[in-house]
Amino acid sequence: MSPLSITVLAFSMSADACAAAMARGASTKPSLLQAAKGGLVFGIIETVTPLLGWALGLAASAYITAVDHWIAFGLLWLVGGKMAVDAGRRLTAHNVPDNTEVPQEQRGMLALILTAFATSIDAAAVGVTLAFVDVNIVSVALAIGLTTFVLATGGLMLGRLVGVKFGPVVELIGGLGLMAIGTGILLEHTGILP
Repeated sequence: MSPLSITVLAFSMSADACAAAMARGASTKPSLLQAAKGGLVFGIIETVTPLLGWALGLAASAYITAVDHWIAFGLLWLVGGKMAVDAGRRLTAHNVPDNTEVPQEQRGMLALILTAFATSIDAAAVGVTLAFVDVNIVSVALAIGLTTFVLATGGLMLGRLVGVKFGPVVELIGGLGLMAIGTGILLEHTGILP
């Protein structure tokens, strides 16, 4: 996997965490230290989930090597397509308030961890696909985790300033990025791209 593909993948996997962080930042108005702690939670979880998915995919790879590139393509298109469609719906929704107030019980650390896990499910699915391609999974997982930390921390601070308006745009770009990576894997494994 090329450095450019890893960069696009890391950004794409971080996009939904960034969007969720922006929404949380709009309602909780965190300090820089609180935003960094929140970003760290998102980053750690987003580092671990692709490793878990990769281990699962590796266990299954011996049975599906003939069609692994189609599975990788399909999973990336499903995850990326869902991200893009969800973002498109939020972008076209009317009368969405800029600063939706989050109830106090949804502002604590447990809620943050649950949000981080919810946004990292796609990273586990992508981790499964990475078992089918030649990739250093530790490097990729660390790139995803570091990017998520930076984007989630920035998202928390940005959400504090601008509300939730731009989260769907970030998620849309991330979804399209995953779909592009899936297409690249398919084209490379079918011999259309070198």
